[in-house]
Amino acid sequence: MAENEDAGERTEQPTEKRLREAREQGNIPRSRELATAAVFSAGIFAMMSMSHTLAAKAVLWMKDALSPDIAGIRQDPNGLFAYAGHLLLGLAWITVPLVIVCLIAGFVGPVLMGGLRFSSKSLVPDLNRLNPLNGIKRLYGPESLAELTKSLLRVAFVGGAAGLCIYGGLDELQGLLRLPLEQAMTHGLGFTVRLLAFTAGALALLAAIDAPYQKWNYTRKLKMTREEVRREMKESEGSPEVKGKIRQMQMQMSQRRMMEAVPSADVVVVNPTHYAVALKYEGGKMRAPTVVAKGVDEVAFNIRELGEQHRVAIVTAPPLARALYREGELGKEIPVRLYAAVAQILSYVYQLRAWRAGPMPPLPPIDVDEFAPGSRRP
Repeated sequence: MAENEDAGERTEQPTEKRLREAREQGNIPRSRELATAAVFSAGIFAMMSMSHTLAAKAVLWMKDALSPDIAGIRQDPNGLFAYAGHLLLGLAWITVPLVIVCLIAGFVGPVLMGGLRFSSKSLVPDLNRLNPLNGIKRLYGPESLAELTKSLLRVAFVGGAAGLCIYGGLDELQGLLRLPLEQAMTHGLGFTVRLLAFTAGALALLAAIDAPYQKWNYTRKLKMTREEVRREMKESEGSPEVKGKIRQMQMQMSQRRMMEAVPSADVVVVNPTHYAVALKYEGGKMRAPTVVAKGVDEVAFNIRELGEQHRVAIVTAPPLARALYREGELGKEIPVRLYAAVAQILSYVYQLRAWRAGPMPPLPPIDVDEFAPGSRRP
């Protein structure tokens, strides 16, 4: 019972595969507050840094707007539409730098949250969104509560920042009535920029709260149950039973190929019962003897039995057999330090082949340390 409950709880962090699939579907963390703060702050900064240029262009545009060619318009009333289009185009050209800055700032939020991702899957209509039950769940669920909290914080932060700015500038606002028009406009614009800067700071503070929450909420939604993690591991890495079966089949195939090479060996060095190593050497083709088969216990018995069936020389040299088994690799040359000992074995085998009709020559003493220098001894 407890295990089933644990398996149903989303307590595990999302795997890399789950995160990758979510990104491919366009499901990535997003913070509207961060995007709004970035665009608004960039716009304010651009206005402050380009204020003189924008003001000069605005003055020229205003002069052009207030000094139309009245006589020409009276003669050709259709020219009024061309004149209005000219004014709109001039106004748009003035605002182009601000628009470009805001467009660039619009990419800051997505990049900071999770990078820019373009997914065609997110454009596919989702019929589940049309389900009234899902809409009710979203309306009264934890997501709607979080959005309500953010809305209240937005009102509190922006309203509080604007209130502080206005409260601190009441005397300045009242003094504008006693100033000449140009000075009043200059001071009024300065106060407006300051008010916007306070508002941008409030939005930045809200974004600093919302962005970490959105990342945490994104990870929380993608959390997995233990059963899902185990199922994904099976799908990506394969079932342990299947992998074990594959390893068993691979070992069987390897042993089959190894046994097929035993009849062509020149000698089988044995322990005599626990270890067996089959060696092959072809003069002129090999630099040194090669290990074609090796094994312990049952495999060693099979190697020895197969060698006897095909009249391969069986030589008992326990230290050398153990050393060859530990250090030799299938299909590769024997270690250099064992050259001399194996050379004695092969010389004895060749003599044995030449003297088959006569008495069997005695095996010379094989002087070899079965452990390589520096190796760990049992």
